[in-house]
Amino acid sequence: MQAAQQSKPWYKERWTWLLMLMPATAVVAGFITLWLAITSFDGLVADDYYKQGLAINQTLAKVVAARDSGLVGTVKFSSEEVGVVLESKAGVALPERLFLTLAHPTKSGMDQKFVLERRDGRYSGVVDTAITSAHWKVLLEDESRTWRLSGSAFLPTETEVRLDSADLKPVD
Repeated sequence: MQAAQQSKPWYKERWTWLLMLMPATAVVAGFITLWLAITSFDGLVADDYYKQGLAINQTLAKVVAARDSGLVGTVKFSSEEVGVVLESKAGVALPERLFLTLAHPTKSGMDQKFVLERRDGRYSGVVDTAITSAHWKVLLEDESRTWRLSGSAFLPTETEVRLDSADLKPVD
């Protein structure tokens, strides 16, 4: 009689539920991970990675062109305007218009592009949208896209950034 009284059905045993808790937790965590993977997009993986790899040679050629011209730029940011002072070797003609790109490191949808017009030896453009606080990649190119200067800045903390061709070193 005593053995029959101590024996309980399995669902009334505490150890049964305790042992099932870990696998159940893993299943719930798996469904949460699946939901996150389906609903979010990281945006970091490129579909045309091979073409992007081939484009590196073109980027390096732009860096070499900037280095050979002795180009160095200083970009100054304010809440209303972006200004650039561009220096070069003697005899190198500077363009009338520059393109400045602020590339966000992880979210391409946040990238900002500026067209800078030359006035009195200085290039300037208007800031339409507020620049959010982030670590930005700063790219400066001429209108024909024959050269490129690059650098990085933590905006809006840094208000002045020096750009040169030293960021991407071409292989000689």
